[in-house]
Amino acid sequence: MSLLKVVFLGTPEFAVPALEALVAAAEPLARARGSEMSVDVVEAITQPDRPKGRRQEMIPSPIKAAALRHGIPVYQPERIRRPEAIGHLRALAPDVMVVVGYGQIIPQSVIDIAPLGIINVHASLLPELRGAAPIQWSIVRGYERTGVTIMRIDAGLDTGDTLGQWDTPIGPDETAPELSVRLAAAGARLLMQTLAELAAGSAHPVPQDNGRATLAPILKKEDGRIDWHCSAHQIHNRIRGFQPWPGAHTSFRGQSLHLWRSRLVPQRWNLAPGALVHEEGVFAVGGDGASLELLEVQLEGRKKMPAAVFAHGHRLTPEDRLGI
Repeated sequence: MSLLKVVFLGTPEFAVPALEALVAAAEPLARARGSEMSVDVVEAITQPDRPKGRRQEMIPSPIKAAALRHGIPVYQPERIRRPEAIGHLRALAPDVMVVVGYGQIIPQSVIDIAPLGIINVHASLLPELRGAAPIQWSIVRGYERTGVTIMRIDAGLDTGDTLGQWDTPIGPDETAPELSVRLAAAGARLLMQTLAELAAGSAHPVPQDNGRATLAPILKKEDGRIDWHCSAHQIHNRIRGFQPWPGAHTSFRGQSLHLWRSRLVPQRWNLAPGALVHEEGVFAVGGDGASLELLEVQLEGRKKMPAAVFAHGHRLTPEDRLGI
């Protein structure tokens, strides 16, 4: 049985299934299951606790919480590239490091530490959607399929050799959080398969075709602002893709209105972009004349509510338009 000494670097909820899969492969559990590979997760490295909420309470990352549940030591350097952090990693002497959504650029001085390198779980079919937000942009840009890639990190932005991929269709109404759950689980399974291949010396790295590369840049608040001159389909994609942040937002009677859920419908009205129609539902008109039904909205300073409740409470008129 091969035993891999692993250091795990990650921060968000998306990374938790991968850490849990590594824990499940730890000695002596893996031996009892007859596995050909077991791991020793010697440490979890994650971002420092950050203040959140109105009370600005210091909240640990999902990876810190998961690691502590399993008794795994946690290290939270402000910057992984600082000499003291690099020295700390060298002292751990890992065989391999695993990175899932850590949130910092990994320098070459860290990449060189582990003999088997640094293995990354990336939520797209590389070289498509390199960058910080591949799940969100895959939906917003109307991709019909996406997946996860296991990659060996190099000094570029998601440019390293791939070691395995898994692909899946994106549902027509699937949101970013829903897709994230599916990709996280698949990524954890593919990670364990890849680590077993690395331990056995049977992995086959494949260079990426840089000519096919696209980018999925970090999200900004303004990305969520709806342009009602876009097609209804494009707007629907932004509503489901930009959950939970930055969220799809527009204006209604001078106030910010967050659009949480929608669906495309066959109805069309010869009305201006952003026009609202309240019939057997609440409909908003896109720039192509097609429409989408608004299902759940949230007015600034209020709670989420069904769009029908919102419409009744505000007594929509034919003059009401979103985005003005």
